[in-house]
Amino acid sequence: MNINENISENKKEFNFSNKSSSIILDIIVEKLFFIIGFTCLLVLFLIMLFLIKEGVPIFEKLSISDFIFGKEWYPTSENQRFGTFPLILASVSVTLLASFIAVPFSLAIAVYLSEMANSKVREIVKPLIEVIASIPSVIIGFFGMVVVAPFLQTQFNIDTGLNLFNASLMLAFMAVPTIASISEDAISSVPVSLKEASYALGANRWQTIIKVTVPAALSGIWTAIILGISRVIGETMVVLMVAGGATIIPESIFDPVRPLTSNIAAEMAEAEVGGDHYSALFAIGIILFIITFIFNIIADYLSNKYKFKAD
Repeated sequence: MNINENISENKKEFNFSNKSSSIILDIIVEKLFFIIGFTCLLVLFLIMLFLIKEGVPIFEKLSISDFIFGKEWYPTSENQRFGTFPLILASVSVTLLASFIAVPFSLAIAVYLSEMANSKVREIVKPLIEVIASIPSVIIGFFGMVVVAPFLQTQFNIDTGLNLFNASLMLAFMAVPTIASISEDAISSVPVSLKEASYALGANRWQTIIKVTVPAALSGIWTAIILGISRVIGETMVVLMVAGGATIIPESIFDPVRPLTSNIAAEMAEAEVGGDHYSALFAIGIILFIITFIFNIIADYLSNKYKFKAD
């Protein structure tokens, strides 16, 4: 009896020790993640303060409406003009056109990989898509300059192949891997029971995909789309290389444009620190920050909305 009692007591002590160690480890991990998350928020807040500090001075000499809706950007002339409307319109146009190209292709790839492709094809194509996502943007921009631009110029008989359409094609190529990969994960995570119930009610494969699988995965699909669009908005090197660099209001998809990001990259080295041009470029950064923030809010809203419906 004494031996059994000792064994029982040792087991209790061992279990108590393991439980205490687990609790301590959980507390340490929780505190560590809290510190990391708080640090990220602090860095983001400091970046926002820096943008405001450097960008707001331009509004002492120029109204917000003139800055946003002004149609002329001439920062180096004697009569400086800082109208960002052509730049904003260029960013919006490139983003929308790239999205119209990327989203259908991405969803088609995602549906094919998750619902139609066999395991061997999926094992090859899925990693290949993720590898494409890692291609440096400068390589994509170089491809757009050397290959796509002459092709567009020849086929459409236009003055230059460096234009809004070229930039949209390259940005769509960059967004497709992100949207397709995340969407495929979302579609693959749809419970099999939902599909089986659809088949049991007499639906065929396409009816099940369109009316059951995709709606159930809309939360993840919307998140993927917004992330892809956010990358398009924030991309600098590609639009700097292939968009044409003209600060004009585009009248055609074949007109050269200069989005907000490329304008900052092209002119920041020339701007005098503390000058009006310098402050105007930081004010453009504020606009980009606000646009990205809005897209993140939309992504969170759509994700929660359709997740609730799917549940």
